Amino acid sequence: MSKSVPVPGRMVPCERCPLRSLQVFRAFTPEELAFVSAFKSAELTAEPGTTLLMQGANSPHLYTLLSGWAFRYKTLPDGRRQILNFAFPGEFLGLQGTVANEMQHSVEVLTQSVLCVFPRDKLWDLYSHYPGLAFDITWLAAREEQLLDEHLLSVGRRSALERVAFILLHLYQRAEEVGLAKDRKVVFPFTQQHIADTLGMSLVHANKTLRRLYGMKLLSWRERSFEILDWDKLAELAVYDRADKRQRPLI
Repeated sequence: MSKSVPVPGRMVPCERCPLRSLQVFRAFTPEELAFVSAFKSAELTAEPGTTLLMQGANSPHLYTLLSGWAFRYKTLPDGRRQILNFAFPGEFLGLQGTVANEMQHSVEVLTQSVLCVFPRDKLWDLYSHYPGLAFDITWLAAREEQLLDEHLLSVGRRSALERVAFILLHLYQRAEEVGLAKDRKVVFPFTQQHIADTLGMSLVHANKTLRRLYGMKLLSWRERSFEILDWDKLAELAVYDRADKRQRPLI
């Protein structure tokens, strides 16, 4: 049975957070770092399959994914699932519940993960006293909207071949930014069913589309090991642009 285990205190102090050395994240001022360090209340270890946040519920906590993979999803009453996005180290989770009073989607952990825990009722202190961090929260929300826009474009207008190519490039790039991928190789912790549920396809259709990409010698995916064999051709097929290399916030 999947479970999550709270870790009293902080095993990883914010001042020595391994994510802060990555170029993708902006640096904090000393005052901001001191606030976030005080804001963090604990750490949580979660096993694969753990439901971290539940659609329709309102958790008293917010989380930053310190290590591991997770995904956001919604379900229909009959159990059909739509994966909205995948979460990587550095992602801030649960903000929606602060605004809407309850989560409109769920979050499930894909791998053994560690999360930083923040009390939701102290979030107003961030908005009240640290405008730079408040803008960061707004930036993160806008970025999430941008990612969802791109996925909606895929589902609505890209062909099956284009949308599978796009999501695989997108996931590889995000993994590479946080040190989980290198030299166009990455270990994906998800299955073809996750890809199908992300792109609104049946498992059979997703499998056939992946086989076409294999046949075109654009990528390889055996067991969990994924490799991009021809980035340029795959990007051209997907109409994918990886030019955006802006630094982003890390709460």
